[in-house]
Amino acid sequence: MNMKNANAASIRDMKKNCEHVSGVLKALAHPQRLMILCHLAEGEKTVGELQELCTLSQSAVSQFLKRMKLENLIDSEKRGLFVHYRIVDPDVKKLMNSLYGIFCR
Repeated sequence: MNMKNANAASIRDMKKNCEHVSGVLKALAHPQRLMILCHLAEGEKTVGELQELCTLSQSAVSQFLKRMKLENLIDSEKRGLFVHYRIVDPDVKKLMNSLYGIFCR
């Protein structure tokens, strides 16, 4: 691969990454979604736990989780009677931990 093709491939990769990061930042732009992700950065949580931690209604928490799941930010696993939610992307988890370290101390 010559330098021109390598540079074009690098630019394509950067554009793809920027689109992904832009989507993540849009999801973080909502205060309640940001709060939910902050709590999920600490570890898996159920809807009930997030509801209590975020002082939101169950329906609001469920709607936020559904949207974040569609955006591939979180995933869920049903265990017994409860569904446990977690951050899927390790880079999003690192970002949440960084934001927490900067703004929540």
